[in-house]
This record gives sequence, structure tokens and C-alpha cells, in this order.
Amino acid sequence: MNEIQLLTWVRGPGLDIAVGIFLLGVFWRLFEIYSLGRKKDLSASRSAAGASGWHTIFRRSLPPEGMVKKSPVSYIGGYTFHIGLAIVVFLFAPHILLIHSLTGLSWPGLPSQFIDLAAVVTMAAMVVVLVDRINKPVKRYLSTFGDWFTWAVTFLPVLTGWMAVQHLLLPYTTMLALHILSVEVLLVVLPFSKLFHAFTLFGSRWFNGQVNGHKGVAV
Repeated sequence: MNEIQLLTWVRGPGLDIAVGIFLLGVFWRLFEIYSLGRKKDLSASRSAAGASGWHTIFRRSLPPEGMVKKSPVSYIGGYTFHIGLAIVVFLFAPHILLIHSLTGLSWPGLPSQFIDLAAVVTMAAMVVVLVDRINKPVKRYLSTFGDWFTWAVTFLPVLTGWMAVQHLLLPYTTMLALHILSVEVLLVVLPFSKLFHAFTLFGSRWFNGQVNGHKGVAV
């Protein structure tokens, strides 16, 4: 298989397979979660100011007081690469065109120079967070294979995409094929790994906030 054949496959059957597994995996995981249900709370509501699902989503999206100073790499690095990923994935014009071809949805993108900067900052932040995890004995001890693997499958699409745009290391066609392939691996892995928090993060915070808000506890 030459580079043209590889690119044709990853843009065609490979992408169809990856998107299919991704959608089925997401649907199945969400079905598992929401089909669990919960017992009806018969206790009287103890409403309190700031105790609700929406308040909890907002509060949990901000770092706890004093924690940025205590653990700057975890918080600053974490926020930086998450925001950077969102910018690169959803505001790069070629990505928007792909999303439009799959869903019919479209929106304005950002200049390529800004996306390039965001990609570099994102990769730098991810590397800093990884080095911090390796160098901190407690974090390293608590880390599992899943943590290292999910870091790699998240990092590679950004790296290969940036290298393709910059025409680095390999011919553009080959690097673009590797970039798309790395994205497809990410799509396949996402529903069955810790990366699934992309779909459960705000829902779980809202649920916990609603439950505790019923008890009059602001979390």
C-alpha cells in the first residue's frame, strides 16, 4: 500500500469504521449509565442558596481556592491543554469542513496562524503535565497503563496534524494519512477509556449538584 492508497483508505473505509465504533460506543456507554436509574428521594427538599446542579457545574469548572498555587502544573497545564485541544479540534477550518460533511453543521474558524500557536501551546502543556506526572512519586504510583495510553492517543493527533501542516519529517500525503489514522484510533478508544469523561463531565457534576442541592449542601 503506497501513501496515496493509505490516505484513500483512512479517509474512506477507515473513517467510516472509526466513526461507527465511536458512535456505537458512546451510545452504549450512555445507555449503561442512564439505564441504571436511581431511587426516588422521598426526603423533604432543603434548598439553599448556591446548592444546585448548575451552580456545581460552574464551581467544579474552576480550581479550588489555593490549589493553583499548590499544584500549578496540574491546574494551569490541565486547563491550557484542554482549552487548546478544543480550539484545535473545533476551530480549525479543515476540521470544520469535515464536521460539516458528517453532520451538516458549520461555523466560522480561526486563522491558521492562531491554530498553529494553539497546537504548539497544547503540545507543550501536555508534555509538561506528563513530565510532572513522571517526576512526582505519588502521581507516578497512582498512574496506570490507561493513563499513559490515553495521553499518547490524545497527543499523537495534535502532533501529526501540526507536522502535516508544517510539512515536517515525512511527505505531506503520508503525514496527513498518519494524522487521520491517529484521529481514528482516538475515536475508537474514546468511548472505552477515561477519555469518555468528555461526555460525562458536566452531566455528572450536574447530577451530584442536584442530589446535594436537595439536601441543602453546596458542592
